[in-house]
Amino acid sequence: MLNESLGWTSIVLGLTAGAWLGTGYDKADWLGGYGSFRRRLVRLGHIALIALGFLNILFAQSAARIHLSDAQLSAASWMLIVGCFSMPACCFLYAWRPRFKALFGVPVISLIGGSGLVAWGLFL
Repeated sequence: MLNESLGWTSIVLGLTAGAWLGTGYDKADWLGGYGSFRRRLVRLGHIALIALGFLNILFAQSAARIHLSDAQLSAASWMLIVGCFSMPACCFLYAWRPRFKALFGVPVISLIGGSGLVAWGLFL
């Protein structure tokens, strides 16, 4: 299933982003300082890559037990994939340029929709 391989890819990207972030941890003013908005957003993006990668792996492992039509299961799959990569992208873009804040609706709607379908399918 695509979610599993992309989930692992997301985790690798998140760990790589974390390694990059680690190169500046000892510089007090790096990305505006430890508590700066830019630095917090970049850290959030790196953690989102890892956490949402795990979410996609969990989805792939649970897919056989989710009672949804093929179309609904495919929709949930794609919503989780879109959310997995658009959330960190939005974090990184917003840290770079504040005008990208408006894009956060894409990952939020995707992740809520995909997770909602999965939860619904597991309750059926």
